[in-house]
Order: sequence, then C-alpha cells, then structure tokens
Amino acid sequence: MTEKKPFTLVVAKDGTGDYSTVTEALAALGEEGEPALIYIKKGVYKERLTIRRPFVTFEGEDMNETVVTYNLGAKMEMEDGSRRGTFRSYSVLIDTHDFTARNLTFENSAGLGALVGQALALYVDGDRILFDRCRMLASQDTIFTGPLPPKEIEPNGFIGPKQYAPRINGRHYYKDCFIRGDIDFIFGSATAYFENCELYSQDIGREINGYVTAASTPEGQEYGYVFEGCHFTGNCPPRSVYLGRPWRNFAKTVLLHCRMEEHIRREGWHDWGKREAHDTLYFAEAGSTGPGAVPEERPEWVRILSEDELEPYSRERVLGGNDGWMSGR
Repeated sequence: MTEKKPFTLVVAKDGTGDYSTVTEALAALGEEGEPALIYIKKGVYKERLTIRRPFVTFEGEDMNETVVTYNLGAKMEMEDGSRRGTFRSYSVLIDTHDFTARNLTFENSAGLGALVGQALALYVDGDRILFDRCRMLASQDTIFTGPLPPKEIEPNGFIGPKQYAPRINGRHYYKDCFIRGDIDFIFGSATAYFENCELYSQDIGREINGYVTAASTPEGQEYGYVFEGCHFTGNCPPRSVYLGRPWRNFAKTVLLHCRMEEHIRREGWHDWGKREAHDTLYFAEAGSTGPGAVPEERPEWVRILSEDELEPYSRERVLGGNDGWMSGR
C-alpha cells in the first residue's frame, strides 16, 4: 500500500505557484487538517511567520537560495514605547507539533546583538519538530528551543507569545543543518538532538566572542541538548568562544564525536559565574577532536565520557519518548 502524498501548495515569488507568499499559503491551509506540504521556490521571502497548524512541512527548492527572513531585535521600541524583548523578536514562531522544515534558510537580519539586542531567527516550541538540511542565520540568540523556563530572572523578561503558556517539553531534531550566531545562539529548555550540523561562531570583535549553547533544561528532565558528529567552526580568533554555559542551573549539554576548531577555548565551558550549578548541571563530551578538543583542560565539573557510556545518548533514546519518534530512521 503506497503512502498517501500530503496536500501540497507551491509558493513562488514570480507568480508561478499557488501563492506568492508563505503567509498566504499558511492561511489557505487553515488551523487543522490533513498533513500538508508547502513547497517554497527560490527567493528571499521577507515575512514574519507563525505556524500553529500541526502536520505541516516546509520544503525549499534550494537550501541557500530559499530564504525566510525578518529583522526585529530585542532593543527595538514597540508602539507603546516598551522594548520588544527577546521573545518578540523572532522571524519564525513554530508553536505546534509535528512540523518539518527541509532545504531552506531561516534568518533574522536585524544585526549584531550589541546594536539591536537578541534577535531570534527561530522560536521553536512544540513536539516532534524536524529540521533537515536547513540554515539558521542570526547573531545573538539565533534559535530558541522552547519552552521557557518556569520563571524569568528579570521582570517581564519573558514577554511574548508563550509567556503564560504551560511549560511542556518538546523534542527537536536538527539534521545536516548550518547554524550561525555568536552569543548563546542555541538556547532553551527542549530536548534537542543535533546530528552532523555545523555550528558557526561569528567574530564580534571581543576577547570572548560568544557561547554556542545556553541550555535551560528543567530539573528532572532526562535530556537537554545532544550534539552527535557536529563541527564547531567560525571566523573568530583562537580561543575566544565557549561551547556552552548554563542559562539555568540544571542545564544538560552532551557533545559526542564532535570536531572543534581553534576558536574554542581550551577550557571549553563556562559556568556563567554560577558556582552552585557545578553540582546540578550536566556538561559532557566524548570523542572530541580538533584543536579545540583539550579534555585535560576542561573544568572538573565537565564529564569526559568513554565510548562505553554513550548508549543512553543515541538518537532513538534521546528522541524516542513514549511514541518511538525517530526510531528506525
């Protein structure tokens, strides 16, 4: 029995598709329905998108030349005079389950964090979310992997579309993706598995040019971030970027068989000045290679795992949950 093909809409800026914008195609799908594919032809689509309909796939014609972009930053002023804030800066909000994106670029072109503040290319808050051969381009806070932590540190720090929503853990899978940013450019609370991705740290002209990850894994959650076979690259000076730091004290980030170039600092990890988190976070590496892999100089609160300890970190174990998602892929 052949699998039923999803309902398909074509988006093309030149008028050769069903719609000329992604916004129009999403509106045409409605809020519920059968699995649907939006095929997006080459072009730069300056659109701010919110996806709340489940079982939607975005597929671009070309990973580099199909671009969804917007340009909002946290420091920008809203109509009421308030600051926009991190969680209202997104170019694309994915607030649903069973969403897939393939072969396209998501971008926030607002600029450097020092000038515009945090600027999310993606705000991802849902379960069974897949990104396959995608590019995510921004500066500070490129991808937020929701949900939000239980409480903000600063008053009104979580103003945005999910400020008062229940905090429900979701599973995200990033495969063969290119992710560019500088400070905390992958951050949040989700269970997220990154496989064969390139994490590109861009130079912002500072002694410390950034932190790739800033997990906020909730207390008691089994998994946070796992990176398998990824490549940490960039154009930063030697020893100027950290692999990660804990946005919240129970942060979990595990790196397996990753290559690290010389821009990664010899100690690798930063504690964000939270000495109390040394006993609660879980940062670990196994099989790291490249000039940025210096296991003997990692802090004592970072674990160096043996190959015998890696079974719990397979894609199937991390993402399987109760429904076996990603099993057999």
